[in-house]
Amino acid sequence: MRREIIDASQLGELKDKVVAIKRVTKVVKGGRNFRFTALVVVGDGAGHVGAGLGKASEIPEAIRKGKEDAVKHLVSVARDENESITHDQIGKFGSASVLLKRAPGGTGVIAGGPARIVCDMAGIKNIRTKSLGSNNKQNVVLATINGLSELKSPEEVALKRGKSVDEIRA
Repeated sequence: MRREIIDASQLGELKDKVVAIKRVTKVVKGGRNFRFTALVVVGDGAGHVGAGLGKASEIPEAIRKGKEDAVKHLVSVARDENESITHDQIGKFGSASVLLKRAPGGTGVIAGGPARIVCDMAGIKNIRTKSLGSNNKQNVVLATINGLSELKSPEEVALKRGKSVDEIRA
């Protein structure tokens, strides 16, 4: 996965969205211990998105920890002039795969729940996605972020191939 370290203090206002909260039970001698895990996605709506998992005995604390973890795992997303992705990509994490397809302006975000939240937080306005394999929310979120982080801009591809941007787009 292509990750560069992004300093969250240099970004704009980060918004967060809770994707899932799970109650986890541990049976011990004295009874049951309840804890909560929160899957949180953060993004600035301008090409930066991250996901994190927080665990605590109370829900607000789990959400806070998840947000902190998500800020530590921010990735940048290459977008085109239509506020879509630059090329089609498949993101994988565990047994979950997410197909990300470019879309022309006016299409909107056509995606399932977890993938839609990631795309919204990244500032992508036109995209089509299809979740393949596992539909575990955590794995789908991480597969979507994996696919978005591996996107390359036309400028990056042109530089790597030693060509001009116009030759790449043709």
